[in-house]
Order: sequence, then structure tokens, then C-alpha cells
Amino acid sequence: MDLLLDTHAFIWWNAQDRRLADVAREAIRDPGNRVIVSAASVWEIAIKRKTGKLLCRHDVLPAITADGFETIDITPEHADAAGSLPLHHADPFDRLLVAQARIEQFVLVTQDRQILPYGVPLIGVS
Repeated sequence: MDLLLDTHAFIWWNAQDRRLADVAREAIRDPGNRVIVSAASVWEIAIKRKTGKLLCRHDVLPAITADGFETIDITPEHADAAGSLPLHHADPFDRLLVAQARIEQFVLVTQDRQILPYGVPLIGVS
């Protein structure tokens, strides 16, 4: 299974935060699954760090490598699809992750219930 981590899932994974659902943690640990971090999440973390909205102990790029995760770039197709989504969710980063999950056929690892109406496969939402 190809898993795309929502930004909070990536942060919580690296912080060993108990808020990450057990089912999500198990899926990420499963060696049969491919785990992907979007450039959108790297961008979101960088912005939130700079504005003081996020204190993240780990440097993002080395953490992705150390975790053995892959990355995905933002393509014009992803951007266009994100802009065309219904406004169930106002966060542009989350909308971009939804678009990437749809286009690339990823399962999105998130605990954000606002993503449910988009109908993408999810792990972690209860």
C-alpha cells in the first residue's frame, strides 16, 4: 500500500507522539507499505516554524531520509486538482494532499475528519 502522510502524521511519527492512531503507526511500520511525504508538508512545516506556530525538534529532510520515507513533488496537475476541490476544507496544504492522494492513488494517513467528505482512502480517522 502507498501511504501519503498528512503533515501532522509525519510530525507525530517523528516525535513518537501518542496522538498518532495505532492503526496509522502500524501501517507506517509495515515494511510492505511505501511511505511518502509530500513537498507540501515540507513547505507547511517550514512556514509554520518560521512564523513560530510550530516547534518541531526534527529537521525535516534528514528525518524523511532517516525514516526511510520517499517524497513526492507538487506537480501542476496536483495544484490544479487541489484548486478545483469543493471547499470542505479551507487549508490549502490539506487540499493539496487530498489532490495528490486522488491522482496518485495513495492512502492518506491523517486524523483530520474534515478530509472525510473528499472520499479518498484514509487511515487514522476514527
